[in-house]
Amino acid sequence: GRAFMRALRQEFAASRAAADARGRSERPQSAAASRIIGISLQEAQQILNVSKLNPEEIQKNYDHLFKVNDKSVGGSFYLQSKVVRAKERLDEELRIQAKDEKEKGGKAET
Repeated sequence: GRAFMRALRQEFAASRAAADARGRSERPQSAAASRIIGISLQEAQQILNVSKLNPEEIQKNYDHLFKVNDKSVGGSFYLQSKVVRAKERLDEELRIQAKDEKEKGGKAET
């Protein structure tokens, strides 16, 4: 029993350390978006099979995956919802990047 509890504590500590490291690697706004939407940027990119944040590629892959996972054609509602959440996360990241670029452009002018 003690060994099990010790292993459980170690696993919990390792999990917390990994989550903290992931949170530190993202910008604060990006990390907040990951928490709100419930999906990380990397996971969203994997789901929609995009390596760069290209709006056209994101939309193209989203449309395809949403259509093939439609329940009316034998798809999975769960997978379709993951595709929607991934698109929301990537759209939010694009919005954050646009806002950051706008702020940098404004600061450069002054």
